[in-house]
Amino acid sequence: MSKKHNPASAIQDLKQFGEFGGVNPSITDSATFTFMSEEEMIHAFHGEAPGCFLYSRHWNPTNRYLSEALAAMEGTELAWVTGSGMAAITTTLLQLCNSGDHIITSVTTYGGTFAFLNNYLKKFNIDVTFVNIEDHDSIRKAIRPNTKVLYTESMTNPMLQISDIPALADIIKGTDIKLVVDNTFTPMIISPAQLGADIVVYSMTKFINGKNDMVAGAICASEAFIEAISSVNDGTAMLLGPVLDPLRSSMILKNLGTLHIRMQKHSENAMYLAKKFKEAGLKFVYPGLPSHPNYELFNKIRNSDFGFGGMIAIDLETAEKAAPFMELMQDKGVGYHAVSLGYFKTLFSNSGKSTSSEVPEHIQQEMGLSPGLVRFSVGLDHDIERTWEMIKACLTELNYL
Repeated sequence: MSKKHNPASAIQDLKQFGEFGGVNPSITDSATFTFMSEEEMIHAFHGEAPGCFLYSRHWNPTNRYLSEALAAMEGTELAWVTGSGMAAITTTLLQLCNSGDHIITSVTTYGGTFAFLNNYLKKFNIDVTFVNIEDHDSIRKAIRPNTKVLYTESMTNPMLQISDIPALADIIKGTDIKLVVDNTFTPMIISPAQLGADIVVYSMTKFINGKNDMVAGAICASEAFIEAISSVNDGTAMLLGPVLDPLRSSMILKNLGTLHIRMQKHSENAMYLAKKFKEAGLKFVYPGLPSHPNYELFNKIRNSDFGFGGMIAIDLETAEKAAPFMELMQDKGVGYHAVSLGYFKTLFSNSGKSTSSEVPEHIQQEMGLSPGLVRFSVGLDHDIERTWEMIKACLTELNYL
């Protein structure tokens, strides 16, 4: 991996003491903050009092600690934390775009993101063009004078395509278009800001927190952009108010310290299952094997210390075959039939009927999303061979092997 930026080491090198010398930073239990003078408060409202905290919807010390850690991980100047991943995405796009503007985005994207882009933005007269993110010619052709954003996911949901971030950055080089990348599936594995992305967004609900006990998001970007979204006058984050609660923020900060170990284990377990799926002759998708069309690209842009990620999918071709398989896997103890990802237990769902259900069926067909695709978020199982034997037993019982 690059010697210039190691996300795990960047977090490890942080020194964030509590106010009384605690090894964990203190939790801010205040919605508002005192000022020693009226003049200082006036300066704070004008963004001219660095180091002062005004109101927790704007900034607070706990969220600042987490934001600084995330910025260190990504190699950006600063970050801002939100109450959900969708809050991070919507805040970013609404800050960058005005009525009459245009966005280019991957058609293969999380269902909630698709719904916001395809449906909700119509309220603001913001036009969106959906493309195959691998078709760079279609991206070039889609660019308009009013295009403000090129949006993608590092590893797309649920197709597990790998976006060529350096190439995408090159396409818009010299323009005012911002490259926004959702890195939820591949924290630490891919560092989008180091590859040319202007802004990196996350659902921290997933791998970053790792426990599925809260909902949170993050925006990692330049200091100027973070100052813009948090402006008391016209900042999208400040005015729409999607702030993360400080208690949750402090919990994520502690979990961030083990992210590198967890990503390694998620990747190790997913790789094991991918090889077993291949041996069994199953139709599957995993970008960590040479059979995947984006394998060479992934290998080129990833931080090799952390593997190829914990996301994998089996294609059972029909939803009617997928349903009993998932129900049986839950019954046999493989994991949970649930949406989301990044949990310490394995989670699985039929993407077309769940996290991509907002995408109309005809678009699912056009993008190649099989109605029988079962997406796995592989957990931190200690004995992954045992997990495979359970999966194999389910496949055998249903005569899928």
